[in-house]
Amino acid sequence: MGPAHPERPQRLDVITDMLMTLRLLDLLAHHDAPRATRAQLLRTHTPGYLDWLEAIVPESGYRDIDLDTRMTPKTPEAALRAAGSAILATELVLEGEVGNAFCPVRPPGHHATADQAMGFCFFNNVAVAAAHALAIGELDRVAIIDFDVHHGNGTDEIFEHDDRVLFCSLFQTGLFPLTDWSEPHRGGVYVPLEAGAGGAAMREAVANAWRPALDAFRPQMVFVSAGFDAHVDDDISELAFSDSDYQWLTEFVLDIARRHADGRLVSVLEGGYELQSLARCAGGHVKLLSGL
Repeated sequence: MGPAHPERPQRLDVITDMLMTLRLLDLLAHHDAPRATRAQLLRTHTPGYLDWLEAIVPESGYRDIDLDTRMTPKTPEAALRAAGSAILATELVLEGEVGNAFCPVRPPGHHATADQAMGFCFFNNVAVAAAHALAIGELDRVAIIDFDVHHGNGTDEIFEHDDRVLFCSLFQTGLFPLTDWSEPHRGGVYVPLEAGAGGAAMREAVANAWRPALDAFRPQMVFVSAGFDAHVDDDISELAFSDSDYQWLTEFVLDIARRHADGRLVSVLEGGYELQSLARCAGGHVKLLSGL
């Protein structure tokens, strides 16, 4: 999206480097991401929106979608493979080939609504994956747990009227996309945190709000929108999570998956823009998921 943009290629480079440093990279199964098909995308996005995205691709340079979101000639390919990564991960988990999966993708997805790109996002990767699981996996209930510092408004909107999906989101109030969290969508469980809140406040709120809802819902598969931008070192937000807080969140989602979904879990990268904290927290996330 441009050399000065926080959503930059180095985000994935530092995660790979950290997995190498942790001596995990060669112990993990790696898969090339396929392109999501139009039929798969149509489960969560409108035909008109997909047609519009195809029509506005620039021949060169950038096309501004909004103040934060830019498209290049290669954006559609990247976005299709980001969504396709989450779809393939879902299939591998459902087939039992892997216990869980992490998709380190760009661009992120959880702000993309059924018919609008925003917040660096074009296709809602985690929503596409959850809809795919419901379509092919003979599942009745899936949970999407979003711990990005920004509310996953697109995911929330897409599944607002779908009783098969429980959406759990924590976020800093007063940040993009300025969600009115006082009236959550039906099926949404919100953990709004004020600027300056740290791990203690987050853990208490998650234990009091998310855990009872998830235990009552009993998801048969768990999806995670894994954003690491609430870290104290990441100046895109004003929350103060530590590395150990993201370890706690990872252990939390794993516990929910083990208790209710036979461990089936797919985690998809969302935010996290300070490269060193992103590398440490995403690397630790993958280490816990792998059990290595």
